[in-house]
Amino acid sequence: MRETESDGELLRAIAADGDRRAFEELYRRYAPWLLARLRGRCADAALVDDVVQETFLAVWRGTARYREEGYSDDAAGWLWRIGSRRLIDALRGDGARGRLRQALSRLRHRDEASAEERVLAGVEHGDLAGALVRLSPELRAVLQATVIDGLTTREAAVLLGIPPGTVKTRAMRARKQLREALT
Repeated sequence: MRETESDGELLRAIAADGDRRAFEELYRRYAPWLLARLRGRCADAALVDDVVQETFLAVWRGTARYREEGYSDDAAGWLWRIGSRRLIDALRGDGARGRLRQALSRLRHRDEASAEERVLAGVEHGDLAGALVRLSPELRAVLQATVIDGLTTREAAVLLGIPPGTVKTRAMRARKQLREALT
């Protein structure tokens, strides 16, 4: 009964003996979530589908190694990190044709602004935009991961490759600097 096993147990079963049922359960749990998250980053649905498949193939083939130390069984953050990096690699490798296809896709769906685009559009000309620009890249990255991407502290830590405590500290510093800049 794989449904009751933790993510870590599933990943260990996949890595140890290529347990197909464990893999199928992990895929069932996380593929729709990863697909939705990556589609928020890229308008090319076919490319996102490919990236999700490549992400899970890396898990199945063992080319992506899960390490539990410090992440306390956080498969979602680990999968997000693999998927987002593969998406970036795919976009970089696609060259000018890919960038053109993505730009055309964005124009086609122009009337369907994402939540992030609506927030950023409302912020673009206000005081918050200036305050955000003045934040250090490290603080902005934490805000991007936790506020815009909606990641938990643990997921953001995995994505950014820093300890969870550092994510909390940077988020607190970013909020403090934004409060000071806006008052």
